[in-house]
Amino acid sequence: MTLDDTEQLLFDLVSTPSISGDERSACAVFLRHAKTLGFETETDEVHNAIAHRGATGSEAEVHLVLLGHIDTVPGEIPVRIEDGVLHGRGSVDAKGPLCAMLAAASRAELPHGVRVTVAGAVGEEADSPGARVLRDRYTPDACIIAEPSGWDGVTLGYKGILVIRAQSDRDLSHTAGPECSATDNAVRWWNGVQSFCERYNITRDRVFDTIQYTIRDLHTGNDGLRERATMKIALRLPVDVDPEGLFQQLGVFLPDGVSIKMLAGESAYLTMRNDPVVRAISGGVRAAGGSPRPKLKTGTADLNVVAPVWGCPIAAYGPGDSLLDHTPQERLELEEYRRSIRVLTHAIESLCSELLENKRSSLLARG
Repeated sequence: MTLDDTEQLLFDLVSTPSISGDERSACAVFLRHAKTLGFETETDEVHNAIAHRGATGSEAEVHLVLLGHIDTVPGEIPVRIEDGVLHGRGSVDAKGPLCAMLAAASRAELPHGVRVTVAGAVGEEADSPGARVLRDRYTPDACIIAEPSGWDGVTLGYKGILVIRAQSDRDLSHTAGPECSATDNAVRWWNGVQSFCERYNITRDRVFDTIQYTIRDLHTGNDGLRERATMKIALRLPVDVDPEGLFQQLGVFLPDGVSIKMLAGESAYLTMRNDPVVRAISGGVRAAGGSPRPKLKTGTADLNVVAPVWGCPIAAYGPGDSLLDHTPQERLELEEYRRSIRVLTHAIESLCSELLENKRSSLLARG
């Protein structure tokens, strides 16, 4: 099968492993293709892969950031194309969406005064060091996050997350005795967490509005004198639940001898349907012959990291079925990938024109 330049970009990037923390080879592939497509390229202190096009310096009146992540979870899937479908780890989450962004940004006709940055951030599947550096470096006028939504979908929001480690440590006692074990105490706390979440969820119909909760891992053991149980849990949070506040509330259920530590926390984020980015992507979907489908995701993305700080129009978009994220069946239809590039090209052009017109109108009104 003969691949065009944008399909070769996708194939090459998916073929280059990039588990979180080991993304440099994939970043080099991304930057090589970006240069071929006419971008200026750079890396930063955490090795994010960054490509720029358009106005520079004081001529850049409007700055659009297209932010994706280049890392993947572990799990080797042989990279191959069968019947127009690319199989491989990261094809959906999220190298497919990232490549579509780069391809579209290279094709879009940018008005004079617009700068577009496409960033392949590192570590999104870990603790998002790449997005945090970019968050502190840029102040864009708008942002599109590269995450799978389906070619005709647009993601308006992501739930937040709270990750907690609970530890129970005590002197070992005989199992025939009256005392609770370290594991019993850890489970007692978990039962309190479950009850709290169930009470919170009882009047909420949408999954997006509930607290979802799960145990990620549980380890127990002893050295003959003391025993220990360590449990890591994750809670997916709706927009009205603050991670730090919830962490404090869950401390109320701690039995004696159990301690908890907050390992990670991000607040949920939700944009509106009249957001300029949402409207631009929806217009691109219509121009490509589709009907836009707004979506809410129960996961968390780099959108949660940058959106509260940037405070600009923002939404997430990209080809692929997010149900295939992290699975052994991860794959992307090339026709969907091509359609998403058309959608994004239209969206970038219309969004940049609107942002530029609004910026100039605002300056005239003030001047």
